[in-house]
Amino acid sequence: MTRPMWVKHSSAAIAALALVLAAPPGSAQQPPSSGPATLLDKPQVFRTAAATIRVTAVKGLVYPWAPAFLPSGDILVTEQSRNTLRIIRNGVLDAAPITGLPLGITSERRDTAGVDIALHPRFAENRLVYVTYWKPRPGNANLRTAVLVRGRFDGGTSLADVREIFASSSWTDGPSAARIVFGRDGKIYMTIGTPLSSGTERGPFVSLASWAQDPAEHAGKVLRLNEDGSTPEDNPFVDRPGYKPEIYALGIRNTLGLTVHPGTGELWQTDNGPQGGDEINIIKRGLNYGWPVVTYGRAYTTDPDGIRSGLPPPDVQPPTSAPGMEEPVTFYKPSIAISGMAFYTANKFPQWKGNLLVGGLAGTQLSRIVFNERGLESRREALLLELRQRIRDVRQGPDGLVYLTTDMRNGAILKLEPVAEP
Repeated sequence: MTRPMWVKHSSAAIAALALVLAAPPGSAQQPPSSGPATLLDKPQVFRTAAATIRVTAVKGLVYPWAPAFLPSGDILVTEQSRNTLRIIRNGVLDAAPITGLPLGITSERRDTAGVDIALHPRFAENRLVYVTYWKPRPGNANLRTAVLVRGRFDGGTSLADVREIFASSSWTDGPSAARIVFGRDGKIYMTIGTPLSSGTERGPFVSLASWAQDPAEHAGKVLRLNEDGSTPEDNPFVDRPGYKPEIYALGIRNTLGLTVHPGTGELWQTDNGPQGGDEINIIKRGLNYGWPVVTYGRAYTTDPDGIRSGLPPPDVQPPTSAPGMEEPVTFYKPSIAISGMAFYTANKFPQWKGNLLVGGLAGTQLSRIVFNERGLESRREALLLELRQRIRDVRQGPDGLVYLTTDMRNGAILKLEPVAEP
C-alpha cells in the first residue's frame, strides 16, 4: 500500500500570515490548560488594553455549549454532556430543562456530544428552533452520528413538533462536533468534524482523518441544507458522482465556531487544530481546506505509518500548503484549542467594533483579533486569562453585550459589560 503523500494553496493571505507570525509576544504565549473549580458568585472586573470589563456569571449549567437569544430577552442554552436544553429567564436559570429533545449520546466526556442551537431567521413568526446532537446507532451504542432536529418553542417549558430533518451517514465511535448557522441566503450551514476514534471500534487514537477528503462521507465537511433539511439544488456537488450532495466545502478537521461576517455575509469558521495549528477560515463554495493533507499542527495518532488513519506518522510534520487547498485567514500556534467566535458590531464596547472575538478552551481565554483596513490581522489580545475558564462559545447579544459559555462541569454563561472609566 502506498504511504499517503504528506507534502494549502497559498493565496493572497500570505501577507496576513506574516502579520500573525510577527504578532506581539503575548499572542504566542503558552496558555494555561485548566481552570478553577468554581467561579466567584459576585461580578469581577478586569482591565484590558481597550476596555474595562465587568464579568457576571449565571451558574448551574453542566458543560454548556451554545446559547440562543429569544426576542423576549430570555436565553436558550444547550448542555453538551447531558444533551439537554436549558433556559435563562430574566437572568435566572430555570431549575428544570426544556423537554422535547430526543435522547442522544449522554456522557461526562466533553468531547462526545457537541450540541448546537440556532433560531430560524423568522423565529418571531414561526417559533422554529434547530438543534444538533449525536444519535446512537441502534444495536451498537459505541457508534453515533450527527443529527439535525427542528421543533417549535412557544416560550414555555418544552419543544413541540420535534422531528429529525437531517442525519449524517458518517457513523463513528469517536468525538467530533456539529455546528449550525443560517447564512444570508436563508440556508443552513452545518459542519461535521472529522472524528478521532475512541478505540472501541478501530483501535486507540486512530483518526478517521481521510474522511475529510472523502466526498462520500459527511464527516470533515461543511454542509448546506434547506430550512427543512433537504438539499439545495444549487449546491456545488449536487450533480457530481460520488459526492454527497449536501457538501458545500471539504477538508475540515473539527469546527467549533461558525459565524456570518456582518459586512460581507461570508461564512467564517474556526478549525480546532491538533497539537497546534488552530485555524480561522473563510468558507467558500466548493473549496478544499486541506485537512489532513496540510496543517499547522501535528496530528494525534498511534498509527506508526499513517496507513490506517490517513494521517502522517507521529514523527512527521505535514506541510502547511499544497496546490488546490485553501490557506486560513489566520492561525494559532501554539494552539489555544480554538472554539466559538463572533464579530463585534455593537456600541457597548466601541473600541472592539469590527473585532473578531474568539474563544479558547485549553487557552482559557477570549482572544480579540483586530483587523486593518485591508482586512488583514494587525494584532490580537488575550482577555480573561485570570478567570482560567475554558471558553466554549462566544456570542454578541441583542443588547450589545458579549456572552460566553464555559466548558466546565460547573459551567456558566458569562456576561461581559463595559465599566465606565472614572
